[in-house]
Amino acid sequence: MHSLASIRNVFLNYFKENSHSVISSSSLVPSNDPTLMFSNSGMVQFKDIFTGKEKRNYTKATTAQRCLRAGGKHNDLENVGHTARHHTFF
Repeated sequence: MHSLASIRNVFLNYFKENSHSVISSSSLVPSNDPTLMFSNSGMVQFKDIFTGKEKRNYTKATTAQRCLRAGGKHNDLENVGHTARHHTFF
């Protein structure tokens, strides 16, 4: 059986070998974004790039990002692992 760390490394190394920059995970609590209390998506660290506020020295990136998924209006967490379309990977 493979550990989560080894699976994560295989994922990151695949993209690294295909010209992607490997970006470290950001903090679960964003320090530079007063609009967020926590990272609810792995894309939070790229928000300023998408909005045009920031440019970086790479165009392709890969990351294994910490994120927090909490219940809300469309809470489907109880379905993870019980249906064919509800999956998660931590």
